[in-house]
Amino acid sequence: MSDPPGTVAALLRARSEDDSDALRFEGRTWTWREVVAEANRRAHVLDGLLAAGQPRHVGVMLENVPEYLFVMSGAALAGAVIVGINPTRRGAERAADIRHTDCQVIVTDARRDELVGEDTGVADERVFDCDEPEWQSLVASAPTIAPLADVEPSTLFLLIFTSGSTGAPKAVKCTQGRIARSVALGFQADDVLYCSMPLFHGNALWSNWVPAIAAGATVVLKRRFSASTFLDDVREHDVTFVNTVGRALAYVLATPPTEHDKDHALKFVMAPESAAPDVRAFKKRFGCYVVEGYGSSEGAISLAPGKDTPKGALGRPVGDMDIAVVDPETLLECPVARFDGEGALLNASEAIGELVRRDAGSTFEGYYRNEAAEAERNRNGWFWSGDLVYRDASGELYFAGRTGDWLRVDGENFAAAPVERIIGRHEPVAGVAVYAVPDPRTGDQVMAAIELRPGAALDLEAFQRFLDEQPDLGTKWAPRFVRIVDALPATATNKLDKKPLKQARWEATEVWWRPGRDAAWEPVTAAVVDGLRAELAANARSHLIT
Repeated sequence: MSDPPGTVAALLRARSEDDSDALRFEGRTWTWREVVAEANRRAHVLDGLLAAGQPRHVGVMLENVPEYLFVMSGAALAGAVIVGINPTRRGAERAADIRHTDCQVIVTDARRDELVGEDTGVADERVFDCDEPEWQSLVASAPTIAPLADVEPSTLFLLIFTSGSTGAPKAVKCTQGRIARSVALGFQADDVLYCSMPLFHGNALWSNWVPAIAAGATVVLKRRFSASTFLDDVREHDVTFVNTVGRALAYVLATPPTEHDKDHALKFVMAPESAAPDVRAFKKRFGCYVVEGYGSSEGAISLAPGKDTPKGALGRPVGDMDIAVVDPETLLECPVARFDGEGALLNASEAIGELVRRDAGSTFEGYYRNEAAEAERNRNGWFWSGDLVYRDASGELYFAGRTGDWLRVDGENFAAAPVERIIGRHEPVAGVAVYAVPDPRTGDQVMAAIELRPGAALDLEAFQRFLDEQPDLGTKWAPRFVRIVDALPATATNKLDKKPLKQARWEATEVWWRPGRDAAWEPVTAAVVDGLRAELAANARSHLIT
């Protein structure tokens, strides 16, 4: 039985007689022929474990190890569904993810002991440690020719949890057809792709593993991202492509420079959600092309930079997508952004809106068992990304934060990202997160958490002079509170995670504030915290900090 074109199963079967290198991991190499054989074995194992009449869902909670790829590829051949379980989630939240996605089987490692007895809905005997004899015996006794399965482009293949989801879990549905289409990155069979981003996230799958299958390229799999070994790995394996996300570039740049930084075969790096200064510094130090762009887990919107894309821009829509920047209240398109002679944004309050796709050709395939979240994404027949952007006169789009990153100070609404970009210009600053904390009377106040460059210190008087000199800093945008952190918090996929910062507010160490608009910076002491709490209580706003 042959799989229809446009499926991951078909891409895999096309590699079944390919003896070129497919996978390298910790000193061992597999050819594509061997990878497909391993996938065939897992397909038989999964087929035997998954009960008929129930969702054919397999949870995988592993680091980036070959078994993850073998099980995932086996599921593609068996027409089963892989649920990527984020290992950084714990307890009740993780159990809720597993219950929500109707997993029948879980493949994990020594962390099996954590899952046994949890309210996951999966029987203990169906939670397998892939390093133990029980799982290995099942695999070893399975045939190396895959079972026949009814696989179509519309066959559900992956459930990927969105980063930082709140409320009911949001697991994005991804069919074999959608994933199989993620192959247009121009790789050749002699390319070597470095995969250190977690396999439970879409960035690693449709920027690396699936395009590698399609091209017959080689994947160097890294158990987890490590900035200290990054360049050694790239050199050792003659890596030509790396996919990252979030703060990964910043972590690599924090390693000591050497005279050999440009001695490598790396052609380009895909680095969405990276800070613009990090992109520039990475290009300069390592001498390779860095592509930022934009793509959501939901798959509805893709933006790519071109050769004329300005610094800091995400790029333009891929293909003929009908993309707009919309005011969520009026549903009208926002005016184009205006800039001064130095590129500073002049009309942020009117130009920033939500990134929306309006044409019916959206490829968003929905959330698993979450109709409310699905309806929220598809309001008015449009796909609402949840991301704030602005657009210049030539159609280039710029990121301005999440919809949850709006602040309202003295009646003025503005987004966090433009403020972060301004503060990021200050020489000692390595990274910054801007977020709202409650004003004791009404609206918000601006707080900034700052990570400093190695060996740097923040002179608050010099910092204030810097802010006063910035022509594009809105009159309401200057931070009222500043917190110094050793490292900005990040999710398991290296994206900036503001939740713990927002929860801590000004009740943390190394926090300073300006009691008045023209006041000098002062440390936030226990007495200051008590005063802020008392003022919030006096204005019936204590619920904002509980």
